[in-house]
Amino acid sequence: MLDLLDHWLARGNHYLWGYLLLFALMGTHLYLTCILRFPQRHLLTAMKLYFRKENKKHGEISQFSSLMVSLAANIGTGNIIGVALAVAEGGPGAVFWCWLTGFLGMSTRFAEGLIAIKYRRIASNGEIVGGPMYALKYGLKNRWLAGTFAVLTAIAAFGIGNITQGNAAAKVLEHSFSLPTWGTGAILTVLTALVLLGGLKGIARLCSALVPSMALIYILGCACILWMNWEYILPAVELILSSAFTPQAAGGGFIGSAIMLAMSKGVSRGLFSNEAGMGSSPIISAPARTPNPVQQALVSSTGPFWDTVVICTLTGLVIVTSIMAHPDISSIDGEKLTYLAFGKIGGFGAHLLTISLTTFVVSTLLGWSYFGERCLQYLGGTRLITPYRVLWVIAVFIGCVTPKSNIVWNFADCANGLMALPNLVCLIGLTGVLIAETRHYLWQRRLDEVDRTPIPKDDDGK
Repeated sequence: MLDLLDHWLARGNHYLWGYLLLFALMGTHLYLTCILRFPQRHLLTAMKLYFRKENKKHGEISQFSSLMVSLAANIGTGNIIGVALAVAEGGPGAVFWCWLTGFLGMSTRFAEGLIAIKYRRIASNGEIVGGPMYALKYGLKNRWLAGTFAVLTAIAAFGIGNITQGNAAAKVLEHSFSLPTWGTGAILTVLTALVLLGGLKGIARLCSALVPSMALIYILGCACILWMNWEYILPAVELILSSAFTPQAAGGGFIGSAIMLAMSKGVSRGLFSNEAGMGSSPIISAPARTPNPVQQALVSSTGPFWDTVVICTLTGLVIVTSIMAHPDISSIDGEKLTYLAFGKIGGFGAHLLTISLTTFVVSTLLGWSYFGERCLQYLGGTRLITPYRVLWVIAVFIGCVTPKSNIVWNFADCANGLMALPNLVCLIGLTGVLIAETRHYLWQRRLDEVDRTPIPKDDDGK
């Protein structure tokens, strides 16, 4: 039964990611990059906003906390296991497409953050809510697409933000410490349940503390491996670039590095990593304390830079240089590639990766639980939140003990792709709003101007 389901999911992903989303996603990234005049060039300005004094009257969490929760949801198995899978399945050229998705995705994330603030609402319980479903409802006046996005996101959350995370952590902990998968499931289930009791502010506090430290530890680990493999760094970069644009096999144990396969695997894993274009991150942008939509848009745009341009690039280089230095690991299953690469620096490396991955998993579980909650709240009100949390915690355990990982990743890829479609429609449909807001606040240098427009109340489905 599982084999049959895996077959149909893989077949669906072949059509979804083969051409449709590959060009829709990259096309949207390029389109928004051009019409918004390359917002990537404002990267340093955006980073300075992390520590800017905030407007405490409009919002629930700081812009920095909003980014940290977003990164907590984004920096997970996609940056570690996902990149290894992309290299194993699509060849080293997939790293280039993964990186390009992150760089161009900064424009899309900018647009998503802007729209989230522009169309956010105050819910009946007093909380500030927003995201593509509200932009589709109030901006494009399309309730059907709004509801479709909310349903798909609530379902996709269990794939990208829950089951894949627990599954990856359970396998690594079992391999590293011989901890049974049910043991990992029990620990993650209890941790997730305890933090969810604190709501958004509890999640924000934990993520603001965890994300910078866990990312730094992982980056240092990657730096150690690259230092050991320093003579392979330039050849690895050359191989990544040549494999991205040449149809022949890459050789050296790599498989399937035709251009389309490399693009497909790189873009799909890039989306899994940074979620630019998917529509999930704007949900946490909405409650941010910000003076105007463009400030939050700039802060949001730095997310893909950190989780894809920096972390995924480091992971990709670690994988490729390690395979070049140690050809014996080239035929290893993609999920174990990163683990074995880190293992080449001794037990310290393997344990460092295990700790990093486990921490990433916990933060991703928390971030995505919030995304799913907000979509369910949009669909049926706050009464659905508690049952959803219970189901979420149960799914954590199920993900840990699921024996087949292929079906987990295929489900995640399918769900991610489907929820991205209505979000891309939203971004293209609201192009005029994006240009007008960006022109007023960014191009005309009014970045500190306060938008005095009060946040409207949500009509709660009326």
